[in-house]
Amino acid sequence: MGARGVGNSAILDQQSAMRVLTLCYEYPPLGGGGGRVAQTIARALVQRGHEVRVQTAALGWSSEEEDDEGVCVFRKASGRAKADTCRVHEMGLYCATSFFPTLRHIRTWKPDVIHAHFAMPTGLLAWAAHKFTRTPYVLTAHLGDVPGGVPEQTSKLFTLVAPIARRVWASAAACTAVSTFVKELAERAYERPVERILNGIDFSDAPPPRALSQAPRHLLFVGRLSVQKNPVFLIEALAQLPRRDWHLTIVGDGPLLSAVRESIQTHGLAANVTLAGWLAASAVQQALSASDILLMPSLSEGLPVAAIEALKYGLAIVTSDIPGVRDVLENGVNGYTFPLGDSAVFAQRLNSLLSSEQKLVAMQRASREKARAFDLTAITDAYERTLRTAAMSRAGDNISC
Repeated sequence: MGARGVGNSAILDQQSAMRVLTLCYEYPPLGGGGGRVAQTIARALVQRGHEVRVQTAALGWSSEEEDDEGVCVFRKASGRAKADTCRVHEMGLYCATSFFPTLRHIRTWKPDVIHAHFAMPTGLLAWAAHKFTRTPYVLTAHLGDVPGGVPEQTSKLFTLVAPIARRVWASAAACTAVSTFVKELAERAYERPVERILNGIDFSDAPPPRALSQAPRHLLFVGRLSVQKNPVFLIEALAQLPRRDWHLTIVGDGPLLSAVRESIQTHGLAANVTLAGWLAASAVQQALSASDILLMPSLSEGLPVAAIEALKYGLAIVTSDIPGVRDVLENGVNGYTFPLGDSAVFAQRLNSLLSSEQKLVAMQRASREKARAFDLTAITDAYERTLRTAAMSRAGDNISC
């Protein structure tokens, strides 16, 4: 086994197994795409012989521990009220209630490095632990924890936390971002190098290409029914299609569920839309396998996990023209973008896919080819290299990426 204990990281070499303490304020089944990314990397590191502990939040006020395919998960009671939503004060409570457990992990288990998913708020916890113990930490930034990522939700908050956020970023041994867009935002805000490491998924179980669905074509939306994901716009845009030989499955729930239901009824689309709610991972995979086109009318995205999974299953993608999707979609090749909020163009481009089997098959084939960039093996290689480099250096704060 490699180095154990503060000050001994010089013993760690390129072959040693590491102990990685992952901090993330949400971890499946709590949360969305960011938590799933943390889980995927944690499991992949364990499969390579590393030891991983996760310090995360529990639902409600009961702490618990569990084994997640070899990952030791510690859930600390912090008053989180909903599985799919974490409010700002609940994020703060996670940092507060997990502070002493994090120090306890460092004192008794002696991790080589901390991996903090979500630069804010989780980076604050990693930074505080680093100040007390000198344990190096690596930040992984997702869309919502960098200025400009989701401005309508976080602009005021980032103004308030700007001084401490700069310290969190400056003291990190390394910084990563899950997409080109998030990398650019982070480098602009914090003036330090950030490595892009895309969200990866396991393609070893990718299904073989299948024939197109017979009419109706199967459309899919996966995500929280929130303002950011824009689901009401989706229903209004679909109502403009000149043809109705399609069926949409909406996987997800959230504060706009009632508005989505009302829009479905208003536009007479009850026979065309299924509201599936949140589904288990296996059921989501079944929905992907049975679908032809993924629809993403989002106002903003970092690097949507649902879109990467759509590549794996060979779905064409129709999405808003936003920076966060540039890593998964090449317009006109494996799908289409449309101007943000332009329902007429959305309907026109989707209809062109529904009307041309040849075009749809070509775009699905292109999605499978694009999926190669997100292979989990290469993504895990990048994280493993970055975490090891951080673990082998205790030169202090301001270590460059």
